Amino acid sequence: MATSRVRRFAQEGRTVPPQPRVMVVFSAASDTENQEDAMSGAGTGEEEYRKPVIPVPNLNLGKSLRTLDAPEEFPEVIPLNVGGTHFTTRLSTLRRHEDTMLAAMFSGRHHIPRDAEGRYFIDRDGAYFGDILNFLREGELPQRDRVRAVHREAQYYAIGPLLESLEDTQPLTGEKVRQAFLDLLPYYKENLERIVEIAKLRAMQRKARFAKLKICVYKEEMPITPYERPLFNSLRFERSESEAKLFEHHCEVDVSFGPWEAVADVYDLLHCIVSDLADRGISADQQCIGVCDKHLINHYYCKRPIYEFKITWW
Repeated sequence: MATSRVRRFAQEGRTVPPQPRVMVVFSAASDTENQEDAMSGAGTGEEEYRKPVIPVPNLNLGKSLRTLDAPEEFPEVIPLNVGGTHFTTRLSTLRRHEDTMLAAMFSGRHHIPRDAEGRYFIDRDGAYFGDILNFLREGELPQRDRVRAVHREAQYYAIGPLLESLEDTQPLTGEKVRQAFLDLLPYYKENLERIVEIAKLRAMQRKARFAKLKICVYKEEMPITPYERPLFNSLRFERSESEAKLFEHHCEVDVSFGPWEAVADVYDLLHCIVSDLADRGISADQQCIGVCDKHLINHYYCKRPIYEFKITWW
């Protein structure tokens, strides 16, 4: 039909319209299957294209995860590096008491770094670690001059039996008795800080080597006169509320301690103040310079003792 139409157009002198061209491509069945496979695998090829040419090895990552998940095995003899000091002990010694930091560290559940020579490293001062090992081995306690320092290390390593044993020996037993007395003065530490601050500022202002403070230390609940003492069997006596207010006053001093109810007296508290300042490297001397002697009412005067503290800075 297409040929007859062309002839008819030629006889009538009309221009023959252009004929569409059709290209037929013959291919084998295997080629068609290859094309379908290529199209179906286009997504896979794209994914492969996005991947790096050289895949990153994950061997080290896998090993680190296995190390964290699996319990670590320790040798029977443990070499230690505690802050640069070397020790050697048995694994059973470190695991002697279960509820301790050392037992937890060497339980296999935690990673412990090693130094260049393969020793297990603990980032702690090793000066008193030998005392820790001696207690774990044989229950041996340190010498008296090392008790406080070893007690701090026992707190760090959470060794409960050692803490209990040390607290029942001197000087820690004395510290517990002393603290029971100081607990009656909840402001003690705050007043101690005030003494240090006032002495420092006063010495700096005067460009002096030392500074002097007036400190009131009294045990009585209320100020009394010598005439009242024989009338009462104890330092505590009853006054009406209105009378008590007449006796309320503040002595003209820098710091004041008191009152308290205990067998310990004024000299015991003075010893606590001087010794605590000495533990901080501050030299302090004290002497009684009189009493407050402030007139309160009628024949009553304040008889609280006043002490002069000399704080030497260098």
